[in-house]
Amino acid sequence: MNIKVLGTGCAKCKSLEEITRKAVEEKGVDASVEKVEDIMQIMTFGVMTTPALVIDGKVAVKGRVPSIEEIKELL
Repeated sequence: MNIKVLGTGCAKCKSLEEITRKAVEEKGVDASVEKVEDIMQIMTFGVMTTPALVIDGKVAVKGRVPSIEEIKELL
């Protein structure tokens, strides 16, 4: 599974990255988590509001920080 956390480095973006990594670890999913901060790369996903969570190329959440339970469900 390929997971990308899209965000330019704000507090919410960092928070989303942290809880995403924790959710992957707690659920025991084989996944790579990548932080994408380049605005041009972020825009290729059609995301205009960050933070956003992309799972296997599909935008799952954008513009907010979901709960760890919600992330686990998405995985």
